[in-house]
Amino acid sequence: MSDDLVLLNKGIKCLTEELGLLESERFIYILLSRQFDYTEWRKTNLCPNESIEEISEAAAKYCEKNP
Repeated sequence: MSDDLVLLNKGIKCLTEELGLLESERFIYILLSRQFDYTEWRKTNLCPNESIEEISEAAAKYCEKNP
């Protein structure tokens, strides 16, 4: 299986485990219908005042504390 298919399968599994099948399909529909730009969304909504390096450092620290 290609790396892309592995990633897609993992993503769909995560979505369906967390949201269920119906809500997962709704989520995907919203992303596609609104031409969702994750990169732009991340810049403005997910830690907008932190650099990639700061986010990465915080993630690494979290992983150290939560193995």
